Amino acid sequence: MTVTITHEGTIAVVTIDNPPVNALSQALRQELMEVVSTLEADATVSAVVLACAGRTFIAGADVNEFGKPPVPPHLPEVVASIENAKKPWIAAIHGSALGGGLEVALGCAYRVAAASASLGLPEVKLGIVPGAGGTVRLPRLIGVPAAVDMITGGSAIGAGKAKGLGLVDAVVERDLLSAAVAFAQEASQRPRPQPLSERSIPMVDDVFWSHTEKAVAAKARGEVAPLRALACIRMASEADFFTATAFERETFLDLRGSVQAAALRHVFFAERAASRPPELAGVAPRDIHSAAVIGGGTMGAGIVAALRDAGLPVVLVERDPAAVERGLANVGQIFEGSVKRGRITADVAAKRMSGVIGTADYGALADTDLVIEAVFEDLTVKRAVFAQLSKACRADAILATNTSYLDPDEIGEGLAQPERFIGLHFFSPAHVMKLLEIVPTGTTSPDVLATGFALARLLGKIPVRAGICDGFIGNRILKVTRVQAERLLLSGATPTAVDGAMRAFGLPMGPFEAQDLGGLDIAAFQRKAARERGEMPFAPVGDRLVSIGRIGQKSNGGWYDYQLDDRRPRPSHTVAAVIAEAAAGRSQQAWDKTAIADAIILPMVNEATRILEEGIALRAVDVDLVKIHGYGFPRWRGGLLHYASVRGLSEIVAVLDRLASKGLADPACDGLRLAARLGRFATPASSVG
Repeated sequence: MTVTITHEGTIAVVTIDNPPVNALSQALRQELMEVVSTLEADATVSAVVLACAGRTFIAGADVNEFGKPPVPPHLPEVVASIENAKKPWIAAIHGSALGGGLEVALGCAYRVAAASASLGLPEVKLGIVPGAGGTVRLPRLIGVPAAVDMITGGSAIGAGKAKGLGLVDAVVERDLLSAAVAFAQEASQRPRPQPLSERSIPMVDDVFWSHTEKAVAAKARGEVAPLRALACIRMASEADFFTATAFERETFLDLRGSVQAAALRHVFFAERAASRPPELAGVAPRDIHSAAVIGGGTMGAGIVAALRDAGLPVVLVERDPAAVERGLANVGQIFEGSVKRGRITADVAAKRMSGVIGTADYGALADTDLVIEAVFEDLTVKRAVFAQLSKACRADAILATNTSYLDPDEIGEGLAQPERFIGLHFFSPAHVMKLLEIVPTGTTSPDVLATGFALARLLGKIPVRAGICDGFIGNRILKVTRVQAERLLLSGATPTAVDGAMRAFGLPMGPFEAQDLGGLDIAAFQRKAARERGEMPFAPVGDRLVSIGRIGQKSNGGWYDYQLDDRRPRPSHTVAAVIAEAAAGRSQQAWDKTAIADAIILPMVNEATRILEEGIALRAVDVDLVKIHGYGFPRWRGGLLHYASVRGLSEIVAVLDRLASKGLADPACDGLRLAARLGRFATPASSVG
């Protein structure tokens, strides 16, 4: 049995035990319906406590049912049966009450939560809306504005905030079940509260709806579900309960079969599988109880903060005492920023900072389990660091480089015990960005590779294995993005038009805005290194801008002009003149948003296919995760190669060939033409023969 009933006097305790997260499978829904009927007929029961075994309350729908037709009993029936019971039900919430789990709790007369619990309706993150009354009951309980924030944003809130909103009736520091039973005993002696389905919603005016719709649309950037969820909440506030629930259910069923929902499910499952790749099945990672970071600049400080957020003690090593102090100050600023934004308390920040030791002495690393190098992107400098680490660290300490472009095999050349060396490419800011590219060298041992994935899990990051090439997976594709953006400038587009088209596609910012934010000098440095290797990188406008000192926001001018007190990008006459000079004699054409997006995105698909062919990425889904978590590719499109598959690979080949005929892109590669014939991307193994 998934559901059991025990008794504490007149209080029935219904316990759900459906590991690992007590998901609402069809069998569980059926059992709950039967339990409601059983307890309604039991005259010895005055109230019911609904609890869950294991680490969490009901954490949502059964992922095994995603994408399949719903099977009765449907969740709305389960929630209604609990809500309409004559005896009050009390939800005892620990862990997470998410999605359908929170909807079940909303059907209960009361909700009691452990102090560590979280509650939320994250359905929009899967391209759908709550389908069991969440958009109708929640605003009746906490009001429309708070319900809009929770439902259209999809983020969970803590028990304390939930109590302040009226979402839970009590927060429990001690034993939850005992407290819930005591609460139920008291509740059974007073009149049962009015069911949420019978309550009214405080009205809001049309100005609220119009303002909120604009705000939600701006944040959604092309994602459909948040606006559809807002429409459900508005219907709940303007229609009766049954009309509103019917509208919600219709919306839910319509969205669950949508292209966006399929893309978001694809990402959901990819993220779940990322930290445990099949090729490492059965390989045990090494234990990591302490860490060190070499270099306290922007990247190094971010890595230190990420390690401390995960609870690891960290040694920060810099070249001299003054650099040590600057590095520690950089880490401190990160934690101070988190305090100002309300993410952590000052006490937590102080505790995390106290776990960082700064030193210029490599001898402090004699017993450290993991050392991550994050110094300047220069091969000689990095090799010098690892020469010192070879002498200072234990023979079994894992040594990692955070390089974003250099060859880890060259960095680790001559290193003692080379099997312990690996690339761990964090993305800046490292304490925020979710992506971690894990780059094994030719000598990295399987257990060290497995440790990289285990570290990602500890840090709450999405790991992707990448092979060695210039830029690995993400930055190699980024180079194509930048080349295509400049090709567009030389053929009639403007930076403003290109950036606007990419935002319309769903990216948070366009390629020129992004370069101005990070600094044009960074890419220029990489191009200089490429030329020294005999390569011919294409950046006729970008190189010219750097040569005249326009390197982005930090110089008040890059692709755009900026003012000291205003970081909004403004079109630049200087840049327009540089573009006109570089484009002289070239054919010009009119570009709309769709054509611009194709001229950038489809060559990225082409390059990603080459990356698959070469085995730099093992799976198409790995490319998707890199682009989503490292570069802001819209989740609702499923990632770069999922988008390509849905768009149609044959169509992409045709568009690329048209662009190539005008000199605006490389022609489709052999791997992409093969994928078009097969109707899918081939992995390196499956493409053999």
